Amino acid sequence: MLFCDDLVFYNMKKIYFIIIFCVLSFTITFTGCAKRGAITGGPKDTIPPAIISSYPENYTTNFKGDEIRITFNELIKVKDINKQLIISPPMKNQPTILPQGSASKFISIKITDTLQPNTTYSFNFGQSITDNNEGNPYSQYKYVLSTGSYIDSLAIIGTIKDAVEQKPDNFVSVQLYDAQTYTDSTVYNEAPLYVTNTLDSLKFFSLENLKEGKYYIVALKDKSNNYKFDPKVDKIGFLKDAITIPNDTVFELELFKEVIPFKAIRPIQESNNKLYMGFEGDPKNALITIKNGEENVPVRMTKFPKTGKDSVQLFIPVLKADSLNITVTDGDFEKTFTTKIKELKTKDSLSIAPKQTGILHFRDQFRLIPTTPLEKIDQGKITLLDKDSTKVAFSLKYEPFESEIIFDFQKKEEQKYALTALPGAFEDFYGTTNDTITVGFSTRSYTDYGNLRVNLKSAKRFPLILEILTSDGTVKESAVSTGEKILQFDAIEPNQYTLRIIYDDNGNGKWDTGNFIEKRQAEEIEYYPKEIDVRSNWDVEQDF
Repeated sequence: MLFCDDLVFYNMKKIYFIIIFCVLSFTITFTGCAKRGAITGGPKDTIPPAIISSYPENYTTNFKGDEIRITFNELIKVKDINKQLIISPPMKNQPTILPQGSASKFISIKITDTLQPNTTYSFNFGQSITDNNEGNPYSQYKYVLSTGSYIDSLAIIGTIKDAVEQKPDNFVSVQLYDAQTYTDSTVYNEAPLYVTNTLDSLKFFSLENLKEGKYYIVALKDKSNNYKFDPKVDKIGFLKDAITIPNDTVFELELFKEVIPFKAIRPIQESNNKLYMGFEGDPKNALITIKNGEENVPVRMTKFPKTGKDSVQLFIPVLKADSLNITVTDGDFEKTFTTKIKELKTKDSLSIAPKQTGILHFRDQFRLIPTTPLEKIDQGKITLLDKDSTKVAFSLKYEPFESEIIFDFQKKEEQKYALTALPGAFEDFYGTTNDTITVGFSTRSYTDYGNLRVNLKSAKRFPLILEILTSDGTVKESAVSTGEKILQFDAIEPNQYTLRIIYDDNGNGKWDTGNFIEKRQAEEIEYYPKEIDVRSNWDVEQDF
């Protein structure tokens, strides 16, 4: 807050700017006939608003009222108040804040909740208060009151990190719960005793005006802004053990998104021979059984061809039925749905297209994508020729859920290839076979690529997974080390890459997230702090 002398100097400075502006405007007006010129408008106002008074005064004790009024020296606006204002402890009924959207010289906080006795409340306005004209913010203004005879003054500080990403989310809630009443269900059902928010700082938090005691601390990327953990949408970070306040430790909370249990959503008919089934969790191992009355209906499940779609495709024969009973089982989940069936004009049929066209990179595998599930593949009807019409040996495998045919063969540089599948090479779930398929693709020279050698220094433990990521976070390459200190990646596409290490503590070859109920943290990830520039015809050696 400004002291009296500061406020006088502040007001004199603004008056000085106004006088200068008036003098310049008068001069320009009366000399306009002699010389034309642009009006500059004077210096831009960069000074934030100042508080003249607050009632009751900030840091007041024995508060008994229901309204707080804060007066400023100029017109102000309050913006994004629902996102920026942090009240600790949280109130069940949010106060009414005025003005919102209109300019005023005061802020009114009308309390509509019953305040707890002998409790310190803080109202942190973040960046929500700005002057009316230029939008200069009055940053992190905090109003504090106590319903008791003193202000609680203890505090803790800490940092937020993300279990996977290099940068954590902004607007992360950090919450304290009384250790005496805390159970594992508390974070799902009850508001915390104290709360703060990182707002736009991304990383740091400070919880202030706390009472002495023992607490459990939890961080939430809280999509619903209700201070309660919803595993479907929220990230969570926690410390397993209670903390004691006062405490001078700098705490670190790591956010992760849990894997939620599998749950199927009622299938809906999409065509005469296909249904869509929504899901939560991972559907890959779900068992689907379908009955038309007492008759079993064969079914094939594949993932939705477009990424980001939380549904799978269920292919069935074309049949006459009023409805189908569809039972979905996966672990503890089992449910039977009844789906109405009607005759539609559309029917899915077999077509096969390449996933890549043009250039096939040395580290990639060639893939064909069928539109309907396959039942048979006759490899004898498939040939792969190089540019000299010489047969190239290959192997293939079919991934039913991903619905991909994957070809593996030894690629040579600056080579052209032609893959031909004769009629009958592929037969789908409906007994339909393909027409002749011919696909051409080629490779480049090795000099168009770079080579990357990563020297692992001071690895904490093994096994670990080294991943090479593009700027958008896509994992381009990866390798597992069970103790090897040098990992070589040849023929990598030129690009700027990020390196990260996953400590694969359970040895399953992938990163595993944490679980709050099991008090299990996510597997540890370390990033190399700088991007690696891999250029064509270069050998890059990088210590990590």
